[in-house]
Amino acid sequence: MKQLPLPRPRPVLFPLRSADTATTTVQPLSRHRRRVTIDHQPLRGVTPEMVLWWFQNIGGTMSYGDAVVPNYLAWHPVDHIRWELARPAPGGGAREGARFRIIEAFQGRPEFYIDTTESVERLDATGIRLVRRLAGVPVLQLSHTWSAGEGHTHYVSVLEIGSNAALLTPVNRYLTERRFPMSMTRAWLVHNIEEVGVLEHILPGAYAVRADADARPTGAVDPGAHSVVGS
Repeated sequence: MKQLPLPRPRPVLFPLRSADTATTTVQPLSRHRRRVTIDHQPLRGVTPEMVLWWFQNIGGTMSYGDAVVPNYLAWHPVDHIRWELARPAPGGGAREGARFRIIEAFQGRPEFYIDTTESVERLDATGIRLVRRLAGVPVLQLSHTWSAGEGHTHYVSVLEIGSNAALLTPVNRYLTERRFPMSMTRAWLVHNIEEVGVLEHILPGAYAVRADADARPTGAVDPGAHSVVGS
């Protein structure tokens, strides 16, 4: 698949979290597998309900600075390139059972470019799990789990590369040495910490606009169709 050109830089309206704000581990496993765990700094002013809504509405748009942009591009203004609903969920939309196409370049660098399509095998009030399978066996899994705290949401990300099936050990070696080597793994770790941290800044406003729209009487004119971020 042809690599898309990297987008022109977008303004970074909010400070991006540094890697030392989270508790992280990069763990080598048997059969050339790898597991990356990120226990994020709490997301202040964010609720689990907001996070669930966000993943169900990544395909929307919001005002970001002086422009209206896809939610996905506001979510990480440097690394994100494109998000597509490759296949809707059985009931429609970005729900459990859908497939997400995700295109991004960690740190905005072409050597860390990925273009991947994953199945949404779980999406509920407690988290999301994105999975890529080979012959029905998971070879890549990304799980985000969230829970409510007092005035914040606790958020944990776990990336698992490779399968525990012995027959897929050569596939695991290819994934961890060629497709997702340690340099890319560490770049993804930083990317994910930054990405999750941005939700603290953009999600409360986006969710508030959604709540206002839901409360408006049917047929009422929407005076502001998009959330306002960074204005």
